[in-house]
Amino acid sequence: MNFHPFQGLQDLPDLPDAAHASREDLVAEMLGLQAHPLPGPTPAALRVSDRETPHEDPATQQLLTRRLGVARELLMRDLRDRMAQGPVMSSPQVLRDWLRLRCAGLQHEVFLALYLDANHRLITHEEVFRGTLTQTSVYPRELVKSALARNAAAIAVAHNHPSGQAEPSRADEFLTQTLKSALALVDIRLIDHFVVAGDQCVSFAERGLL
Repeated sequence: MNFHPFQGLQDLPDLPDAAHASREDLVAEMLGLQAHPLPGPTPAALRVSDRETPHEDPATQQLLTRRLGVARELLMRDLRDRMAQGPVMSSPQVLRDWLRLRCAGLQHEVFLALYLDANHRLITHEEVFRGTLTQTSVYPRELVKSALARNAAAIAVAHNHPSGQAEPSRADEFLTQTLKSALALVDIRLIDHFVVAGDQCVSFAERGLL
């Protein structure tokens, strides 16, 4: 049996309110200590392992799903902080894990950009484009403008395949070379392009496609 450290977290929906809550509030809700919890069900004494046990009470299932969603948000913040502390490609698994969690459960394609400084530390990230189940329209000019606005020296991009197949298409390869050329015109380096599908995360750089 293969062990997946994010089992149970990847299939959960995003919690918009959790994304804007403080780390202290998220931890407090996880521990059931918060006097005024985030919008949603009141926290209860539930364990992560309870998700594997069928519950007839829908409120209990909703509560547990929310708890796991909060855990997912905390984990993503920790991974993001680690990418801001040092070169992202010096710990590529951290970047891969963040991408897998960010794209988990999405039923549409998204195109993500991670803007990096001269030392390849994360400045910020952005969902630049959003598409349908099978495709996303990407405009190189808009990506260049966003990178310049953030004073990025380098950039890593990623998109997901909701189909579950992470194999890059010929269109993905052509897009990568187009983006690389457009960014090079303003001295911004494209360091990698990832395709994410479930637990899979394919790197163009590792495949020699960059």
